[in-house]
Amino acid sequence: MASNLSTRYKPSLARRLKRPLILSRVPAGTFSPADDYREKSLDLNEHLIKHEAATFFVRISGDSMRGAGILSGDLAIVDRSLKPLDGCVVVACMNGETTCKRLKLVKSKLYLASANPDYPTIEVDTSLGDFEIWGVVTHVIHKIGKP
Repeated sequence: MASNLSTRYKPSLARRLKRPLILSRVPAGTFSPADDYREKSLDLNEHLIKHEAATFFVRISGDSMRGAGILSGDLAIVDRSLKPLDGCVVVACMNGETTCKRLKLVKSKLYLASANPDYPTIEVDTSLGDFEIWGVVTHVIHKIGKP
């Protein structure tokens, strides 16, 4: 299993960065200039990090999770305090290799499933080596299009 995590980061919440939030919804269709635009402050830490001491960031590399909207270069927010349930996207380490995959439980067997048909589903066999789930991916941040 090839590693698809390039870097691991710990969040720093010492400095809050509040940005303006437009309270009206922004349609992806027709623009309505008649909307009432009110602003308030928004701190992304409040929305993206629920358990500060248990949260870390990882930079994803590779395209094995593209079907789940997780792309190479994305920053994944991972919460170690959440219970990894069937269907969750997790960051795991198996035999010294880290990966980001969807956790699948089928008839008492554990699997790490890719979201790309070019990559196989991996059966987790703890008798063959070490396995640890580092945390559950709660959010993914990525660029879209050209800046």
